[in-house]
Amino acid sequence: MILARVIGNVVSTRKEDSLIGFKILMVEEHDPKKPDAEGARMVAVDTLGAGRGDLVLVVRGGAARVISEAHKNAPLDAAIVGIVDSAGI
Repeated sequence: MILARVIGNVVSTRKEDSLIGFKILMVEEHDPKKPDAEGARMVAVDTLGAGRGDLVLVVRGGAARVISEAHKNAPLDAAIVGIVDSAGI
C-alpha cells in the first residue's frame, strides 16, 4: 500500500465502459517523515469518496482490480482503498 495525498480530480469525457461510475483522482505519494517533499504522482480510482487534500491509502497492480466483484475486469492500476484519519511516525 502507498500513503498518498489527493491533489486533484481527473476529468474524462470518454473512458472505458467498465470505469463508468468511478471518480478518478490525481494523488501524490506522501512521506510522513518529509511532509514538504514532492512524491511520485499517479492517477487512482476512488472507491470511497475521497476529496482534495485527503490522506489516502492506495493499492496498485492486481490488488487494485479486486476492489469490487462487479469491476474485477476493469483496467485499473491504482485504487484508493482507505481514507486516513491520522498517521503517526
